[in-house]
Amino acid sequence: MAERLGERALVLLSGGLDSTTCLALAVDKYGSEGVTALSVYYGQKHDKEVEASDKVAEHYGVEHISLDLTPIFQYSDSSLLKGSDNEIPEEAYSEQLKKTGGGPVSTYVPFRNGLFLSSAASIALSKDCGVIYYGIHADDAAGNAYPDCSVGFNRAMNDAIYIGSGNALRLEAPFVEMTKAQVVAKGLELGAPYKYTWSCYEGGDVPCGRCATCIDRAKAFELNGAADPAITYYAELAEKKLR
Repeated sequence: MAERLGERALVLLSGGLDSTTCLALAVDKYGSEGVTALSVYYGQKHDKEVEASDKVAEHYGVEHISLDLTPIFQYSDSSLLKGSDNEIPEEAYSEQLKKTGGGPVSTYVPFRNGLFLSSAASIALSKDCGVIYYGIHADDAAGNAYPDCSVGFNRAMNDAIYIGSGNALRLEAPFVEMTKAQVVAKGLELGAPYKYTWSCYEGGDVPCGRCATCIDRAKAFELNGAADPAITYYAELAEKKLR
């Protein structure tokens, strides 16, 4: 539980599985009153993750701030963004990387995490937070698919933020060397509300099951011998809409 100045945490909350697990960790350590969640809109093709972040933040009873960084990404042709004509690939990251010969995949948004963390640092300092949590993990960094999810990136950003804040603020990336299956294992242990989370790159009523993040998510739950509660939850919501 937060008691002294700086004993608060800011969590980057996308509404996806990894960031929700980060929030679960932070609340477990600091208590809901010691945590602020920050969700960023950046011109995504759909609002499903943002809507999910509202449900997750409400579940934990934490302060929830929203930030719109859309103008910064208006020049990007990432397939995740509304301004792009590129289709979201319906195959695993490993298959995409074979075609690109390594390097960022089409859903990489240029330096997104760097911009998110820079913005979060300013807000965190204003909110008397001493740490920023964010949910990058090793699977996303593999093959340089998302270079701003790597150990090196995290180390460099932590150094910059720590020095730039007068040694008052640090980064916590608890999953940077963990697989997604390990992230899910931790979240299940903490009772994270995975049913509310949205990872799919498509914006339908239910997860598509075909995009890379859906494939990775399904595998992570399978490796934990657990069912993904979001599948049932969103299927039930879609059924209610049809009635």
